[in-house]
Amino acid sequence: MKIATWNVNSIRTRLPIIEEWVKTSAPDVILLQELKCVNEAFPHEFIEDLGYNIALHGQKTFNGVAILSKFPIEDITTNLPNFDDPQARYIEAFTGGVRVASLYAPNGSEVGSEKFSYKLSFYKHLCLHLEHVLQHKRAIFNWWRL
Repeated sequence: MKIATWNVNSIRTRLPIIEEWVKTSAPDVILLQELKCVNEAFPHEFIEDLGYNIALHGQKTFNGVAILSKFPIEDITTNLPNFDDPQARYIEAFTGGVRVASLYAPNGSEVGSEKFSYKLSFYKHLCLHLEHVLQHKRAIFNWWRL
């Protein structure tokens, strides 16, 4: 399985590049960041015509993440659990037999600033969530080995 990730910096601006890249690289799963559009403005038909299913967590301006997959997309989670986040920076789902996540990480600005505090909180909740996901995977693996 070929999984690719791309900070696309405006999905609608990059459509010709995406089309050419998909035709030459043929990724099975594409994780996109910085869509810069709401779900309703996403080019659904264009992406579906390329052969992909779509899971979106869009937002106007600087954020927005997506999962594009040649396989069905199930068990979609937007935002990190237990983190009330107004910014669309995280989406995860199960597709093609694997769990994938698209993450648009905050950069944080200066120490002590509001953006820096947000960044630290975001990463704290990301680590907690990933620990939970890994524990769940270990529990399933250990049960299977019995």
